[in-house]
Amino acid sequence: MDPAPTLDTGNTAWLLTSSALVLMMTIPGLALFYAGLVRAKNALSLFMQCLVSAGVVGVLWIVLGYTLAFGTGNAFIGDLSKFGLAGMDTSTLWGTYGIPEYLFVMFQAMFAIITPALMIGAFAERMRFGPYLAFIALWLLLVYCPLAHMVWGGGWIGVMGAKDFAGGLVVHMSSGFSALVAALYLGKRRGFGKEPMPPHNLPYAVIGASLLWVGWFGFNAGSELMADGVAALAFLNTSTAASTALTTWMVIEWLHRGKPTVLGAATACVAGLVAITPACAFVTPMGGIAVGIGVAVLCYGAVTLLKPMLGYDDSLDVFGVHGVGGAWGALATGLFIADWALPEGVSHGAQIWTQVKSIGFTAVFAPAVTMVILLVLRAVFGSLRLDEESEFLGVDLSEHSETAYMFGSASGTPTSHATAVVDAPALAGAVRPQPSYQE
Repeated sequence: MDPAPTLDTGNTAWLLTSSALVLMMTIPGLALFYAGLVRAKNALSLFMQCLVSAGVVGVLWIVLGYTLAFGTGNAFIGDLSKFGLAGMDTSTLWGTYGIPEYLFVMFQAMFAIITPALMIGAFAERMRFGPYLAFIALWLLLVYCPLAHMVWGGGWIGVMGAKDFAGGLVVHMSSGFSALVAALYLGKRRGFGKEPMPPHNLPYAVIGASLLWVGWFGFNAGSELMADGVAALAFLNTSTAASTALTTWMVIEWLHRGKPTVLGAATACVAGLVAITPACAFVTPMGGIAVGIGVAVLCYGAVTLLKPMLGYDDSLDVFGVHGVGGAWGALATGLFIADWALPEGVSHGAQIWTQVKSIGFTAVFAPAVTMVILLVLRAVFGSLRLDEESEFLGVDLSEHSETAYMFGSASGTPTSHATAVVDAPALAGAVRPQPSYQE
């Protein structure tokens, strides 16, 4: 009989650090990244939506989300045995890792917080705040928690043998495909395709992408739940894939557009981080480079060619980066998996087929349930998006009665801000628009 696990202070310290790093990815990392990519009149709303995800999801996860994801349950969803974290105290350890279960709850809460927040970018600048709150709450319980259970909590996808180390399926594909459905359902932003909608603050976006890069070390390497060689490999692959994707994207853009852009570089590093997430502990560093090259090619095509060709308004390319990048990462896990990471008796071909099945299920399950949620919310709230006047004024003013920036001597009043927004087109000719994949 194996001895009972005891507290491992090294693993515990590493996971405490990782949890903080993953929270930093949402606030302020993702908030800055998204806020910088929208128009000035909507910047504050992106900060608010990311911040409130940490609040609403943070509470729901403790009460109900954790047990639905990691309770015993069945092949599809957990039971209520851990409702409100029942049965735990400070001495309760998780698995054989020597970490407190309370800490595992917290680490997984950080994943649950960032996943709904990722979707914001697809329908940015046009969704009402009340429906947004209801949407992320229902989506967490009906999409994220069941999928987390199926992959990580003892459900059928994990039992089938699919590899998803840190969330290519659970986090990125689920949010990316769901976000596309929400964007299509809500419709395009008014003026989309007819007027410029460039990022209003690229430095914000670069700072946010940089914080995401740093936080992703906790996201990926922390998922080992131990401070060991596998965590070191995940750490190394995380940065290697991001570096490769950035470099590859820059070369492609240079050849395609004539100049490399800051927006392209920021988008590329996030795409690389997305793609390596499911594979980071299963491929060699050379495999990480292959993942980075592949995701740069595919995501560049998705955001610069596929989106304009199909004409959908995925405001900040959530599907093009997280949906496409997450799917590629899950497939690349099978394509480039190291021999030592293959389960005993499983061939490379069999592992690839397992990955394909998990990708196919996620690509259907997440958007289908998302569509049901949107239809229910439409029945409850009526319209889910802003009316024409509110969208013209901006989400900041119409939904929060606040503004991210002050204009003129009478700054701080809604009237002065509204006037500045109305007068802004007259000034647009004096400002050269930044290159934008969101147009």
